[in-house]
Amino acid sequence: MKLGIVGLPNVGKSTLFNALTEAGAEVANYPYCTIEPNVGVVPVPDRRLDWLCDYYHPLKCTPATIEFVDIAGLIAGASQGEGLGNKFLANIREVDAVVHVVRCFEDDNVIHVSASTDAERDIAVIDIELMLADIEHLDRRRERLTRQLKGDRSVAPELELADRIAEALEAGQPARTLDYDSEELPLLRNFSLLTLKPILYVANISEDMLADPMANPHVQAVQQAATRDRAAMLAISAAIEMEIASLPPDDRAAFLADLGLEESGLVRMIQAGYSLLEQISFLTTGEDEVRAWTIRRGTKAPQAAGKIHSDFERGFIRAEVVAFQELEHWGSIAAAREHGVYRSEGRDYVVQDGDVIHFRFNV
Repeated sequence: MKLGIVGLPNVGKSTLFNALTEAGAEVANYPYCTIEPNVGVVPVPDRRLDWLCDYYHPLKCTPATIEFVDIAGLIAGASQGEGLGNKFLANIREVDAVVHVVRCFEDDNVIHVSASTDAERDIAVIDIELMLADIEHLDRRRERLTRQLKGDRSVAPELELADRIAEALEAGQPARTLDYDSEELPLLRNFSLLTLKPILYVANISEDMLADPMANPHVQAVQQAATRDRAAMLAISAAIEMEIASLPPDDRAAFLADLGLEESGLVRMIQAGYSLLEQISFLTTGEDEVRAWTIRRGTKAPQAAGKIHSDFERGFIRAEVVAFQELEHWGSIAAAREHGVYRSEGRDYVVQDGDVIHFRFNV
């Protein structure tokens, strides 16, 4: 799972990236500090994995991971190559979802590319550039499909869909906000549209806003944009997240409590990312390794087994499953089996978040 962090220059993208990944991406007070995208792979915090590792004491404990990509700041005209627009658009095509960081704090010491803080305007700049890029991309495809239609009527549904999306984009409506039927969904994969990607708006606030972010009119504007664009939204202080990241792990919980926060921004962003992309985790155990695996919600047992190894899917016999909550409650696999909550499931079983699974296979 790859999340691309985007936004105007100097909104706090790289600061947030550093806080999330502790990867030391360069942070500076001038536009285009980030040119080549910084990439950080972050372990997904999961107390279920921690419990299983304490229980099994394996040689290796392997969490699921999520990849964050800090993409160059974007300005008006990016769709025509202004600033680092071409790099931005190429990099954003490669991610699974977009984390759009929006500046919602006032600070005269941090340069704003537009000289003032205005969340609604800043969101519109990037939205417009992404829609313009999609319109140009669709125009080329529509021309090709129109030529192809003369000798192949089978492309008519794809052309009709492209026309419908282009009309919406020209009216200022991102592709993700349209409704698609079951026949159109497979066709969408051919389009590779930027505005079709799931989006998480992150309102970057100052520390004094943490107690009540929604009292800030800039945060309210971000929330309105998220509702309009069928997106998710979080309010996070990138500066505070940097402080949290700099603390020893044992001190972080107390620091969060002092701020009145239950979870760090990292945890909330990962949860939002999983939700946006409809991802869940299942777990496998053993003396050698306890591991969390990420799959799409709705995945059946054989395909989940294939995530581990193709042989597991090819030779799938059954999945022996216990929900983590049941295992934690009863304290052991033996006790879970005794109480009938450790069970065998076949090919049609849909894996649930937190399932602890042992796959049986034969190849």
